Amino acid sequence: MFETRLTGLDGSNLLGFLAALGTLRVLEEAADGAEVRMAWRLQGRWMPVIQHSALQSEEEFLSALGQRICGESSVNSAWNIGNDLTLPLEAFRDHLFRSAGAGSAGREEADFLAAFGSDGVGAGPKKDQMSDTEFRTMSGAGHQHFLGFMKELAAGTDTEHLRRTLFESWDYADGRPSLRWDPADYRPHALRAEDPAGDPIRTMRGANRLAVEALPLFPTAAVRGRLNTVGFEDRNREPEVTWPIWKEPVGRATVASLLALEELQAAQVGERERRTLERRGLGQVFRAKRFTEGKYRNFSPARALL
Repeated sequence: MFETRLTGLDGSNLLGFLAALGTLRVLEEAADGAEVRMAWRLQGRWMPVIQHSALQSEEEFLSALGQRICGESSVNSAWNIGNDLTLPLEAFRDHLFRSAGAGSAGREEADFLAAFGSDGVGAGPKKDQMSDTEFRTMSGAGHQHFLGFMKELAAGTDTEHLRRTLFESWDYADGRPSLRWDPADYRPHALRAEDPAGDPIRTMRGANRLAVEALPLFPTAAVRGRLNTVGFEDRNREPEVTWPIWKEPVGRATVASLLALEELQAAQVGERERRTLERRGLGQVFRAKRFTEGKYRNFSPARALL
């Protein structure tokens, strides 16, 4: 199998991790019978490696990705339910029923909708609004729109953005939009000579675009009257996201099961949990806090647990 090292991605960065998962999911969706697997290699940092039984060069790799996720035609119909995840329960339920009735043709839309939220638990002051994913970082304040930015990313991303993200050190040479999954997106006022609100946003467009494609691997579910998102746990009213780094090449289905491991969510990873996770083939586990400042949510730098 041809092996592609994604030298630009760092598994300890939440955005980099999501971009790796998005790459795997997109390539598997487009595989047409080919085998696609991903593992992580420790080379100063945890770097993803993609194995593909059909693609034989970096150019073919980028072309396969670009055909699926670059341009307005790559916008999933689930992203068109609005600009933000603030739909009334009934309206969101209608979208869920429609996608479920579409059979296999609507599977990808249904997967995104399941990752976006639920109609089973109300949110908002009157509990008449859909509950949404813990990955949601904005809801329209400051003209920042969660779904709107996804569509903007799809329309404005090209294969050069993907190449710089996947195969080069990140230079943060791209402007908005950013989905605020990168710790570098947090720009606090303290200890700065000038108000960062006036600074242009600098990000990696390709990383954000690929990371969107990882969301279906993090479905939501209503549990005991509240909405849970795979990978997240609330601790002291501060949601934390935990993700695994695995050493053996596996496909998307196995990755989905690893993301949902109960052992990952232990408040403290002791010797027992460590042995269990290592037996499952994990080389590291990272955890980051999600916090809110002003009208926006952000993620902290991750800490290693093993």
